[in-house]
Amino acid sequence: MFNMVGNIFKNLLKKPVTRNYPVSKRNFFKGSRGQIKGVDISLCIFCGICERKCPPTAIIVDKKEKSWEIDPFKCIICGECVDVCPKKCILMEEQYASPSIKKEKHKFKQEIKKAI
Repeated sequence: MFNMVGNIFKNLLKKPVTRNYPVSKRNFFKGSRGQIKGVDISLCIFCGICERKCPPTAIIVDKKEKSWEIDPFKCIICGECVDVCPKKCILMEEQYASPSIKKEKHKFKQEIKKAI
């Protein structure tokens, strides 16, 4: 019983351990996996290695149309696609994705320039 009273007085004099979330946000650790931000489509060679190495098959690469697509709801944020990309054009953010109400895929398409 006396042990509990001692803990109560000790905790009353300390600062709270938790954060006041909306006011003070936590800084993300370097190297933490947050979300796939997208791809730098100008660097992408559309080799399809990221598509083959993606465990949940969240990435679709179309060589003919020069397009790259990711389904963020399938993505397990393992970072395998970022590691295996030969051109390092897949971008990963340390911040987590905000909640979404629409289930839509992120599409990136390279414009094909035609000679006149």
